[in-house]
Amino acid sequence: IMTTAFIIQARMGSTRLPGKLLLPFCDGRTILDIMVDKLRKVEDTDIIIATTLNPIDMPIVAKAEKMGIKCYRGSENDVLQRFVDAAQYYGAKKIIRVCSDNPFIDVNEMRRLVAAAKTNREDYISFDVDGVPSILTHYGFWAEYVSLDALLRIKELTKEPFYHEHVTNYIYKHPSEFDIKWLDVDKAILNYKDIRLTIDTPADMENASRLLHNLMKDGDSYPDIPQILQFIQEHSEYSDLMRKEIQNNQKK
Repeated sequence: IMTTAFIIQARMGSTRLPGKLLLPFCDGRTILDIMVDKLRKVEDTDIIIATTLNPIDMPIVAKAEKMGIKCYRGSENDVLQRFVDAAQYYGAKKIIRVCSDNPFIDVNEMRRLVAAAKTNREDYISFDVDGVPSILTHYGFWAEYVSLDALLRIKELTKEPFYHEHVTNYIYKHPSEFDIKWLDVDKAILNYKDIRLTIDTPADMENASRLLHNLMKDGDSYPDIPQILQFIQEHSEYSDLMRKEIQNNQKK
């Protein structure tokens, strides 16, 4: 029986960069290739791609099949329901929710999150970035843990479309109703407010793709957070571009 599963929230219909998941990103590989490759390095977990029933998302289903990854197709707009259905279908009680536009997700941080999820009974575990849940930042290094029970409770507690579209939002907007644990992040990150490695726009894609290519030139191992921070510090042209995109795409 499966216990802890990464569920990657994935669809083709991005308004600003349609099909971004399956576009060539780094040395011929797509964002989805890189993310799955990284998550496979985290021991004792499974990977599920949760996409939609919209025919536009068929390429994701085909890609999952090719990679030998479990795939679930569910509601397009009620993402909360899609997660519940995917988890129940594959028997996952502990869920690590991963946004599919984060090719720089950090494997070490994922191991920390999985370890915390396995040893604790919390409803929700995530990373605290200077008082802000990591999911609301544009760094793109982290994911979040949520129990299936907590998702089922959100479903009971609210019919608000916003909370059904943004799977975990209800939890950190109503912290007193859930058992929450926050993991600290490397304090050095707080000196880099201008890092944006979540991929939303063509400019993000181009900048991040070049960054990863240059970081991986010397070998095939993925850069971790300290290596990325150091590289960006030494190559300010990346952070200049990121700053511009942060201003253009303020997170709500």
